[in-house]
Amino acid sequence: MSDYTITFAQSARKELEHLSVNVIRRVFPKIENLAQNPRPSGCRKLQGFKNLWRIRIGDYRVIYQVFDDEMVVDIVAVRHRSRVYRFR
Repeated sequence: MSDYTITFAQSARKELEHLSVNVIRRVFPKIENLAQNPRPSGCRKLQGFKNLWRIRIGDYRVIYQVFDDEMVVDIVAVRHRSRVYRFR
């Protein structure tokens, strides 16, 4: 199976830039792993949205879309759990 391409929404890229180095060290490897397995164990599909998934990394959540036909995983948000679901 070939790898998916990881893309970032501009807002998600800015959110990553504002995280502490320790949080980035935990979050970024999980994001990179989405290239091999876009729906890893523990991921959840968000209710009320057609194609949004989330993975949990401690107190942070990564919200992303999977486009299987294009082999793309698009990172939509990387936020603390207290404010992650207030994005649309």
